[in-house]
Amino acid sequence: MSFDTILIEKKGQIGLITLNRPQKFNTFNTQLAEELNAALRQLDEDPEARIVIIKGAGKVFSTGIDVSEFHGKTASEYHRWLTPMDQMHLTIASMKKPVIAMVHGYAVANGAGLVAAADFAIMAEDAKLGTTAINVGLLCTGPIIPMSYGLGKKKALEMLLSGEMIDAKEAERLGLVNKVVPAERLEEETFAFAQKLTSKSPVAIQMGKNFYYQMIDMPYRQRFVLNAEIMTRLCTTEDASEGINAFIEKRKPIWKGK
Repeated sequence: MSFDTILIEKKGQIGLITLNRPQKFNTFNTQLAEELNAALRQLDEDPEARIVIIKGAGKVFSTGIDVSEFHGKTASEYHRWLTPMDQMHLTIASMKKPVIAMVHGYAVANGAGLVAAADFAIMAEDAKLGTTAINVGLLCTGPIIPMSYGLGKKKALEMLLSGEMIDAKEAERLGLVNKVVPAERLEEETFAFAQKLTSKSPVAIQMGKNFYYQMIDMPYRQRFVLNAEIMTRLCTTEDASEGINAFIEKRKPIWKGK
């Protein structure tokens, strides 16, 4: 499938998606939103790709939704317009493969939402992040949903209702990103993180991600029922047997993804 607003390439076992509207600061128009979700699904089904990285072309990661599409809609048309903008949260959560956001420049509004939607995020130390829609009379309600799992009520409401930008170190302190690195090493560090994940059992990675996204919506006791089910299934895999044997034999495991 060909795309106009994003680029797809593969580097070994890593699939790379580039938001490619640099002249519009990689803002989400309807086409980009739909193509991003399609590209994510395409790489998730690609047997050669183990990890997916998302980055932005040009000076920024993404500065939100393209407001040139805003005016002149009915309520039902706004609903149809906004739905694909938030679909990335559900797409990424349903994927078998981990998704890493590689963040530079600015990640604002829906751009911040994409960072939050990603399973992991590596951020340049001079980059900034903000849920700023409140500043134009709207709300970043989509982005704040995944953010709220770790932020707590007061910080989540501050992000949602103040519209203030935060720097990379604050984003790391709040748990919104995994690692902050010098801008000139952003790509190197992001790919190193991805390579670390590719060194693990593919089946364990897939089952672990699936467990997390099922578990977070469950009551406490039910989480342990799911835990027993997942671990029982994992113990019967070839990769689990290989991993234990490799540990005993003091060698690197050879994963089969089975």
